Amino acid sequence: MRLDYAPQFLRSYAKSPARVQRVFQKQVGLLLQNLRHPSLRAKKYDEARDIWQARVNGGWRFYFQIRGDTYYLLNITPHPK
Repeated sequence: MRLDYAPQFLRSYAKSPARVQRVFQKQVGLLLQNLRHPSLRAKKYDEARDIWQARVNGGWRFYFQIRGDTYYLLNITPHPK
């Protein structure tokens, strides 16, 4: 699998705290290895638009689509509690 980034993702990532960026890099590595890795808790977020959600940490999530052999990263945001 490969990664591709939506412009919105790149903007949100650049604005996120450095600690979130570091943890995200670890998590996206796990995503590339195994979509079902327990640390990601990946799940279908929006069935109609084929959007997935995965965990960065307790307070942040990232959203993506699977397009062929590519994970298209849509956004990274704080998770509402």
